Amino acid sequence: MKVNGTHYRSLWWDAQKGALQIIDQRWLPHDFRIQQLDTLADYATAITDMHVRGAPLIGATAAYGMALAMAQDSSDAALARAWELLHATRPTAINLRWALDRCRAALAPLEPGARADAALRLAHEIADEDVEINRRIGEHGLALIREIAAQKADGAPVQILTHCNAGWIATVDWGTATSPMYQAHDAGLPLHVWVDETRPRNQGALTAWELGSHGISHSYITDNAGGHLMQHGQVDLVITGTDRTTRQGDVCNKIGTYLKALAAKDNGVPFYVALPSPTIDWTVTDGIGEIPIEERPGQEVTHVQGSDTSGRISPVRVTPEGTPAGNPAFDVTPHRLVTGLITERGICEASAEGLAGLFPDLAG
Repeated sequence: MKVNGTHYRSLWWDAQKGALQIIDQRWLPHDFRIQQLDTLADYATAITDMHVRGAPLIGATAAYGMALAMAQDSSDAALARAWELLHATRPTAINLRWALDRCRAALAPLEPGARADAALRLAHEIADEDVEINRRIGEHGLALIREIAAQKADGAPVQILTHCNAGWIATVDWGTATSPMYQAHDAGLPLHVWVDETRPRNQGALTAWELGSHGISHSYITDNAGGHLMQHGQVDLVITGTDRTTRQGDVCNKIGTYLKALAAKDNGVPFYVALPSPTIDWTVTDGIGEIPIEERPGQEVTHVQGSDTSGRISPVRVTPEGTPAGNPAFDVTPHRLVTGLITERGICEASAEGLAGLFPDLAG
């Protein structure tokens, strides 16, 4: 996708510098900054402190972290240390473990001298695969939007609600939930997107920044406005992303997703989840009971970051001094509330049978 007319991925390898470049998302949407990751500690910090965020992007970043580690020390001990350090950064998004396990499985059988080049090739492969997966998710999601658009009178826009940021900066490119929106807009279909602010980190502001850059009509709304809009017929479709999905179709996503699914169910609004296959955890069945929910620092709740009238970016306290805060970063939406899963292989029902039907090679 583009920033000020220039195409960017959310990360890219600079061969001349021999280092990974990332868009440092802590400063968006107010400032566009690029950061170079030079050490394995830089990678761990970038993932933990959300310089990069979004399950697919975390996985790709970790793969490049493994490549850096192998370039510095390709021993068995270094391979194990790099896996452990990166795996400990974020507990909920399964793409992190998926990418690290894939790297370890590919590199461990090799002679140490062959690991550095192989690791970098694999990181490139994982990043490129993510772009293609998301492009194909967009193609399948576009079909849903076309069906709704065909039923609209007088060219009225298809009204889509999304939660959090499942956009191109949460992946390597295209995004998951946003990929159908970009492709529908490019195909000339009229759209309007309701963008949840998604407290406490306000990732909806990143979605608004993305959609605005692409020329897609949108409105930024409070997290609690979605149910009201559904009651009044102003939402045709909900599409969210996911950080981990169980083999039976339970969906773990940014906190507040479950409440949107409940409102959608009550109002007969289709609730779809854009699901890249690396985000499926085939080892987990019960999402509520088995998926670990990350508890992030309370300061993310007690403070909000923004740009003041002078353009200075700074955090502002919104609670009384000393007020304790709870900050569970994710929740789980049971599969019974999910209309369907939009994957790179097509759309299926949120069930063990639906996922196994599309991914028999992975379901086991």
